[in-house]
Amino acid sequence: MEQSFSFRRNHWFVVLGIAWTIIFAGMSFYWAIGGMLGVRSLGGAVYEMSLNPEPSFIMIVWLTGLIKLLGAILLLLLFVQWSNAVIKKILYYIAKAAGVLLFLYGLLNFITISMSAINLLQFDLDAYATFWRLVFWEPFWMLGGVCYFFAVKR
Repeated sequence: MEQSFSFRRNHWFVVLGIAWTIIFAGMSFYWAIGGMLGVRSLGGAVYEMSLNPEPSFIMIVWLTGLIKLLGAILLLLLFVQWSNAVIKKILYYIAKAAGVLLFLYGLLNFITISMSAINLLQFDLDAYATFWRLVFWEPFWMLGGVCYFFAVKR
């Protein structure tokens, strides 16, 4: 017997999450077609590979953009009025898990890059990339995590 399961959408967080995802995927697509604006802020091996990209690297960048768009599909599915409790439960837990993972990814990167900035760890990041990773990229990941996590509530 199917038990009922319900969640409520936080419309603002869903919309912000969709916008965040489209911007994030858009950056990958821009870089995949050869755009260089913002690439230096990533630093390390990614920046080095982008200077003279192999076809396999370009394919990976295209694929990351497509994978990122799956997040927008997930969030759009939250607007559907599902009658099946299993589908509702799956969508709820995937949104929550995605939010936690995105936030933790940004937070852990923020911590390790901060540790590198004060010479507790050694990373291949110059000062420019370190600055942008700490003030933009890692907080951007965490913002996405917040949007996904709070997109749904019980």
